[in-house]
Amino acid sequence: MQQIRGIAAFNEMTDRLTERSKDLNMKLVKVVQQGDDIFIEWEMTISYKKYPSSILYGLSRLTINEQGRIIEQRDYYDLWGDIFDNIPSFGKRYRKFMKKKFG
Repeated sequence: MQQIRGIAAFNEMTDRLTERSKDLNMKLVKVVQQGDDIFIEWEMTISYKKYPSSILYGLSRLTINEQGRIIEQRDYYDLWGDIFDNIPSFGKRYRKFMKKKFG
């Protein structure tokens, strides 16, 4: 969906996310490190202005350098599915469409 580079761009992205929401919470479910890679399973609860709270379930892979600084991050999640599931009647139609088109 988007690619950002550098701490300034990352901060701008997180600022945009918090400005769009009424409430934003992040729960870390599990953290595992394997060599230079750190895997974080997370649940993000977000409340937009017009819709009920949505929980997004995801996983992030962080790669660190020798100094322990993050040099790469990749997030895996179903943004639209997790949001649409919380919109009455729309979530069921979205899931039906996805099953029909993608199995």
